[in-house]
Amino acid sequence: MDHRLRKSLATVAEFYDQRKVGDVGPLGFRRSSDMSTLLNCTDRLITEGLITPGKTTFLDLGCGDGRVNLFFGYLTRLSVGIECDEWTLAEYEDTRAQLETRLQGAGLILPPQNIFLFHGDALDRTLHADILRQTGTELTQFDLFYTYLMMHEEFAGLLQEKAKKNAIFMVYGLNKIMPHYEEFERLDHLSPMQGILALYRKK
Repeated sequence: MDHRLRKSLATVAEFYDQRKVGDVGPLGFRRSSDMSTLLNCTDRLITEGLITPGKTTFLDLGCGDGRVNLFFGYLTRLSVGIECDEWTLAEYEDTRAQLETRLQGAGLILPPQNIFLFHGDALDRTLHADILRQTGTELTQFDLFYTYLMMHEEFAGLLQEKAKKNAIFMVYGLNKIMPHYEEFERLDHLSPMQGILALYRKK
């Protein structure tokens, strides 16, 4: 990863981590991925061949305000997110505009145009058809799937049916107790990456 790209990603991570929300705060209860943690995972994800910059397709199955999609958009060919909470998803455009102002002022790389966010239920097959129509990519073609811990079992069931062989399922929020998913192999030499991100490969 070249210096300018790394600095751009570090700025993205810092920007969103300043907007963390949880049990308290003006945005109410919402769990957010720690972007600096994901930043610390990127080199290993690339060297292990789990991300091929400019080629990998990425799908976040509960994307919130789109922060993880925007981050991974820099590293992938296509970054798609699905979020059931319309109010949370609606924050994306304004927040992205604020971020772009900061990046532009620092002479850094602006977020790419390969990010597509959808409102709806990630388990809804009609939404999967919408994703195909708008991106030209079916669920069976994505290389990398991501979710926060909250609905990991339901999403694992979806991916057992839909994900292609060797697709990667990343679950954020795991540590000492890591679940087993049918038809997935846990990558024990990588999990939990940074003490929080578990990775599974579709058999």
